[in-house]
Amino acid sequence: MSLRDLVRDEAMARMSPAERLAQLRAARLYFQRPESPGFFVSETVDGPIVPVFTSWEGLALFAGACDWASTTAEDLVELLPEGVRALVDLLGPNPFLLEAAMLEELAEAEGE
Repeated sequence: MSLRDLVRDEAMARMSPAERLAQLRAARLYFQRPESPGFFVSETVDGPIVPVFTSWEGLALFAGACDWASTTAEDLVELLPEGVRALVDLLGPNPFLLEAAMLEELAEAEGE
């Protein structure tokens, strides 16, 4: 992990959920790419999730050497199947769930 990654992770840890969402809105998110277009969806007790990461290094820690893809958080939530959420940086100090409704609420709050 580089010094830049450590500083970024520490800054993200100090942000409120709304600040993190605003920061992630246009950020690149990296995820493991399956052979067919789509996502690797994991079934959990809390429902289906797709693990995504704010760096390809985070993805590599999770999945090892793998085919990967990236997109923005806004595009990701539009591409996810109905009822599937993204779990961001699950191996980091502050993982969180990303849902379309969260980005919509953030956009509404900024519009006020």
